Amino acid sequence: MQNMEQARFNMIEQQIRPCDVLEGRILELLKHVRREQFVPAGMKELAFADMEIPLGHGASMWQPKLEARAVQELHLTRADKVLEVGTGSGYLTALLSALAGHVTSVEIVPELSAQAGQNLAALQRDNITLEIGDAATGWGNGTYDAIVLTGSTPVLPETFRNSLNVGGRLFAIVGDAPAMEAKLITRVAPDTFETVNIMETCVAPLQNAAQPERFVF
Repeated sequence: MQNMEQARFNMIEQQIRPCDVLEGRILELLKHVRREQFVPAGMKELAFADMEIPLGHGASMWQPKLEARAVQELHLTRADKVLEVGTGSGYLTALLSALAGHVTSVEIVPELSAQAGQNLAALQRDNITLEIGDAATGWGNGTYDAIVLTGSTPVLPETFRNSLNVGGRLFAIVGDAPAMEAKLITRVAPDTFETVNIMETCVAPLQNAAQPERFVF
């Protein structure tokens, strides 16, 4: 247990803080949401490593620093309704639901959604809804205060911007490997969006992610 806590401390100090995650409530959250409970069986020793952790079905947990940075950039409050596209292990869902009013998380792979449900059950939170389906180009007709895509997308469908309430924030990683950019898009008025490039990164694309029109000879 002591080694586990030391590894958690090292993750925060050596990976998270250097990635400009300095907000006190986010750093505290990372201490209390047990990342090791969300990694696949037999991989707990990698829970705090600076790497993606494969979940099967082509999915992976993000690097801890990317998870933390995304949560910080969304500036969540208890009034916020959140959409997460790609539930994965449920770890990011756990972080989001600790700060937001409600999180709807959509996963295309039923087995991953089921495992995430088991992982999240220990938290006993009633503000999480897990749904199964393909949300790579949008989900339903609802609107949200925050949206996060946990896979990259070569092009960002307009659906996601249009699903934001005014004041809403969208965290998305856009581009093709190896050149991808994590972006924060804020709907500042009904017809006005502001985009800030947060960091360069590279993660696997969402299944069925929208593709640009590519020139064919």
